[in-house]
Amino acid sequence: MERINLNLLRALNALLEHRNVTRAAEKLNISQSAMSRQLGQLRTYFDDEILIREGGDYLLSALAQELKPSIQSIVSQVDNLRNETQKEPEKYQRSFTFSSTDYVANFIFPDVIKAIQAKAPGIDIHYRQWQPDWINQLGSLPIDFASTMTSAPPENLYGIHLGQDHPVVLMKKSHPLSSMSDISLPKPLEFPFIRITAGGDKDGFFDTHLEKKGLKRRVAVETPFFTSAFNICESSEMLVIVPRHIAENARKIHAVSWRELGMDDLPQHEYYLLWHSIHHHDQAHRWLRELIAEIMEDSIFSPQGMQ
Repeated sequence: MERINLNLLRALNALLEHRNVTRAAEKLNISQSAMSRQLGQLRTYFDDEILIREGGDYLLSALAQELKPSIQSIVSQVDNLRNETQKEPEKYQRSFTFSSTDYVANFIFPDVIKAIQAKAPGIDIHYRQWQPDWINQLGSLPIDFASTMTSAPPENLYGIHLGQDHPVVLMKKSHPLSSMSDISLPKPLEFPFIRITAGGDKDGFFDTHLEKKGLKRRVAVETPFFTSAFNICESSEMLVIVPRHIAENARKIHAVSWRELGMDDLPQHEYYLLWHSIHHHDQAHRWLRELIAEIMEDSIFSPQGMQ
């Protein structure tokens, strides 16, 4: 048996309610001839008259009377689903999962939560620390939004561009290299490095550059957290390569300073708020991602906010 589509179910519901082709057509805002064609399709599908003319009126067939409560229930449930997605933000009752580095979680996301609580208090947010290899798995992960660096959104992902900047070297204020305006090779290799492993690739370009020159650095510490990297950096002579806007904000809180890398081929970091295509047409998701992106773009802790 062929499947019945939603339009035919709506037509059937209107016909069962009004028992009249003209009034059913008016309810659905279609022509009488279109409704007559749909009645013909319904009669073929159910192998039943559905409406039986008697004088100037129609009567419901026995099958139609039997179908009426079920059809009304199905159409009502579908309409409720549609209404659920078209709610105003203050009526949303949803949970979303956001993933980013601890830098975004600590310095930017509190403002996002404040805005959500003011505009959509029924939304709950769960946080997961972003891992670089997740970018190609986003559709299979329980993550609704991800903030990370990438050159462009991969296939099946959508994104809002949040800004760009370039990498610099962060060090403690009293570091031997802090008197230099920029740091060229091989000077920084005299000191060990900290590598931040969470988020996008922040320093892989540096190792590639060193390899081409037959050089290598020592990575003495690996940590997924910006905050721990900052704390280690300000209490040692270790260096850490981070995006410029993060370095600029770190120096406001920690006893650190930053210098430009003396390289001609420095990459540009591009920042995106990403989501998988499976969420693209979700109205509540759309509202929330636009809110998140607006706050992230305007934050003084973002690359845009530093400009």
